[in-house]
Amino acid sequence: MSDRFYLTDAFVGKYRRKKAPFGFNGLGELVYNRTYSRLKEDGKNEQWWETVQRVVEGTFNMQKTHIEHNGLGWNAWKAQHSAQEMYDRIWNMKFLPPGRGLWAMGTPITEERNLFAALNNCAFVSTENLREDMAAPFTFLMDASMLGVGVGFDVKGAGKIIVKGPSISRRPEVFSVPDTREGWVESLRMQIESYFLGTAPVTYDYSLIRKAGAPIRGFGGESSGSRPLADLHEAVEETLRKEVGSPISQTAIVDIMNLVGKCVVAGNVRRSAEIVFGPADSEEYIDLKNYEVNPQRSTFGWTSNNSVFAKVGMDYKPTAERVKINGEPGYAWLDNMKAYGRMKDPINNKDHRAKGGNPCLEQTLESYELCCLVETFPNNHDSVEDYLKTLKYAYLYAKTVTLGKTHWAETNRVMLRNRRIGCSMSGIAQFLADRGMTTLIEWMDTGYDHIQRLDAEYSDWFAIPKSIKTTSIKPSGTVSLLAGATPGIHFPESRYYIRRMRLGKISNLVPALIKAGYKVEPAFGAEKDTVVVEVPVDVGEGVRTLPDVSMWEQLALSAVAQRYWADNQVSSTVTFDPKTEGDQIANALDVFQYQLKGISFLPRLDSGAYPQMPYEAIDKESYDSMVTGLSKLSFGRIKGEEIIAERFCDNDVCEIDFVSEVVLS
Repeated sequence: MSDRFYLTDAFVGKYRRKKAPFGFNGLGELVYNRTYSRLKEDGKNEQWWETVQRVVEGTFNMQKTHIEHNGLGWNAWKAQHSAQEMYDRIWNMKFLPPGRGLWAMGTPITEERNLFAALNNCAFVSTENLREDMAAPFTFLMDASMLGVGVGFDVKGAGKIIVKGPSISRRPEVFSVPDTREGWVESLRMQIESYFLGTAPVTYDYSLIRKAGAPIRGFGGESSGSRPLADLHEAVEETLRKEVGSPISQTAIVDIMNLVGKCVVAGNVRRSAEIVFGPADSEEYIDLKNYEVNPQRSTFGWTSNNSVFAKVGMDYKPTAERVKINGEPGYAWLDNMKAYGRMKDPINNKDHRAKGGNPCLEQTLESYELCCLVETFPNNHDSVEDYLKTLKYAYLYAKTVTLGKTHWAETNRVMLRNRRIGCSMSGIAQFLADRGMTTLIEWMDTGYDHIQRLDAEYSDWFAIPKSIKTTSIKPSGTVSLLAGATPGIHFPESRYYIRRMRLGKISNLVPALIKAGYKVEPAFGAEKDTVVVEVPVDVGEGVRTLPDVSMWEQLALSAVAQRYWADNQVSSTVTFDPKTEGDQIANALDVFQYQLKGISFLPRLDSGAYPQMPYEAIDKESYDSMVTGLSKLSFGRIKGEEIIAERFCDNDVCEIDFVSEVVLS
């Protein structure tokens, strides 16, 4: 096999001194430096041209490895030409890989450790076969979460297995937990199986785990020490002990998954995203986030977005009453997900094996399936012809990720068969302001057809199956901020607003921000080690904002995207006024249940509802005043291990834009 793929120095050199087109008045550049710029061997952090080079070379190296391994004939000249075009379109932010791709593609994480799961955004695992799978759904969620993959799950395993409890007649088994991701996951498997199988009780020796604050190689960040894992073991034991002698309950399933999420979140850079699906007619399930009924869940119930499997024709009034209060539950029409691609196309039942979706519900997924998303920005294009060219390279990035196998056999089996991807759009509110709904529908419809032609062509070239589905609308986390685009299908809170971001107090970004005139203050509730910076943002003239867009119009726009673009799903969190629109939710669901696959809601909060809100609407005078006091940002050298990553979605349980794990040897 020949050498690794590289772009030519002459080509890359043309971009080294060009100013990167980061968006939103320095916000995009700040997000990039905080979240995606990796520390290099020379002790300096990447610049944008270097990040793009690493990502593109990593992508084409994956292609090259696959083509040569299978003897399919690699054309070096064509690859170089194609890679250069991909580079230019990423550099100019006509499309961007997902955050995990910007962070992990082309690094030792994938190229040496072969942790290709880290390139995927999302996953789903069903507990339906809990009698046979036993601990597998729980350990899969933990393993995936520790690699930065958001995971959905269901409660169909409730009642499927008796919780026996460990055998008190057997000597406890002592497990010395290795200082690895695999070791943490294995410790959970042993604990759960001891309760399901009635084997020897397990006790843990945590002495091998590095101390809190020690650096983590590979994914960056610092070790949280053994405390989060020990807390998880104690909490899982308490949860299962209550169930001994009875079939496992819906509550216990969700509790364990949520406790795993809390463990993964604990400690510096890690974040977790979960969604759980349950029956709409189960009071036990619906009350999981009612902390008056379940006060013990208040410390970990926040780790998942709780949704129901909705049925077309059901009575939406009982659940809608709960939605009025806090926006939950969300709704997923699994029958629509299984039967349809785009809602304008005939029923094809391609996804008849589907079991659920990912935490933001833009992807239909089978159990143990992962999916890679990629984001395009149609408003950064002058013509539909230019946009179609971008779609080629966005599609090609996502399809290439499907070439990487994971370390889970069940996942490989479904992914090799489905090759599911999700080409997404962001900046839709801006596009509508500039070009209108008719043009948006034309671009969606034309673009979708183009992706199907690309999939036929490149699947043949790779000698792999065509993708079962190819398009979605993801909510976007911080990636769209790099490009200066509004996230996914969502409208902004205001034309002018303050965007607040959290950074480590000792981050080298902080002095540069203060010097440039940005307001930096201690983070509420984390004053010791975290600060918040305020960045003024202008989303552009003519862009409609949430106060001017009704709940019904947001639902209608979601239906348009589900009809003309997304054969997977549209991730849409509909913001509503509880006073004027709350009582209309059930009627709205009754109308749109035939046009959507999933939807969630969020009550509109008044500005200042809680300290340091991520978004705060301001007027033009305040914006101009803030901008006048700012000078050019110059970040210089940044220590990569100090980067703090966050996820930002409308209901705050969504896409993770950064991949990390507890420990990497």
